[in-house]
Amino acid sequence: MKDEVYYRRCAGIDVHKKVIVVCLRIGRKIETRSFGTLTHELRSMVAWLKDNGCEMAAMESTGSYWKPLYNIFEQEGLPAMVCNAHHIKNVPGRKTDVKDAEWIAKCLSQGLLNPSFIPDREQRELRELTRFRQSQIQERARNINRLQKFLEGANIKIGSWLSDVEGRSATQLLELVIGKPDFTVDDVAACMHKNMKSSAEELFLSLEGYMTPLQRELFAHIMEIIRQQTAQIEKTDAMIKRNLRACSLSIISSDLIVCERKQ
Repeated sequence: MKDEVYYRRCAGIDVHKKVIVVCLRIGRKIETRSFGTLTHELRSMVAWLKDNGCEMAAMESTGSYWKPLYNIFEQEGLPAMVCNAHHIKNVPGRKTDVKDAEWIAKCLSQGLLNPSFIPDREQRELRELTRFRQSQIQERARNINRLQKFLEGANIKIGSWLSDVEGRSATQLLELVIGKPDFTVDDVAACMHKNMKSSAEELFLSLEGYMTPLQRELFAHIMEIIRQQTAQIEKTDAMIKRNLRACSLSIISSDLIVCERKQ
């Protein structure tokens, strides 16, 4: 291991679900303390590090336990890095009896750790939103597939005639089938738009299946869930757009400040 000292005052942090072990290294002296994971306990830990002049803290990117800790460091203005756990464990010279927090602090003090890229808070929040939206879309798709499977079981072949079973016409046709057992060709024609290639008669025959009252209730329930999920996705889209506008304004403001300083 190298002898150069990159950080004279630094901390290695071993993060767990309910406890955080912190090793503060000042020169060759070390002090290890354990803290809980509640917010006030994390703030006490950061205050202790700041009082001792900590220049940098490092932790492993294990699960999601590092995220609230990193957020506190960011809010309190204390520099911190998140490192890949595999990289830390493979730094040459590690002894099996060295505790994790002490080992991280030692590697950090000698400049042996490579920090992972952590986007700023606005980008992290936007990423959470987009990932949540993706999960919403996947869940809605699963319900649409369930509905199509149930419709096939009732011998309703709407998917064979319409390419977009999520479209407005398809939704109106399904609502017609579910809500009006004695629907006619004219009812089907009223739900069709002008660009549809299929005739009203063809669609009428494809929709002429057999459904029990319980199946009708189930299909109506699934369609209502899909409508609710669509509305929730639209709400998430609006949140993402607002966040993007806020980020854009923040970037523009930062660029203006930089330009003014240069002038």
